[in-house]
Amino acid sequence: MITAAQMRAARALLGIDQRQLAELAGVSVPTIQRMEASQGNVRGVIDSLTKIVEALDRAGIELIGENAVSSGGGRGVRLKQPPDEQR
Repeated sequence: MITAAQMRAARALLGIDQRQLAELAGVSVPTIQRMEASQGNVRGVIDSLTKIVEALDRAGIELIGENAVSSGGGRGVRLKQPPDEQR
């Protein structure tokens, strides 16, 4: 659904901290901290994950899954697969 790196990158693009994201999503700061400390895909309560993804969407963030095409027309960044994994 969303990776910890995507959450951190989304906050950076919006220029907000963990507290502000928690307020936008209606979750606690420790929830954001725990999710951002995850390895790979974020683990947590589905309701909390949904709230965060919806809050990021409302704020203008488009989350792009691996090998997915971006439907938006705005500027953004995408993490490339490391060269040693491109085989």
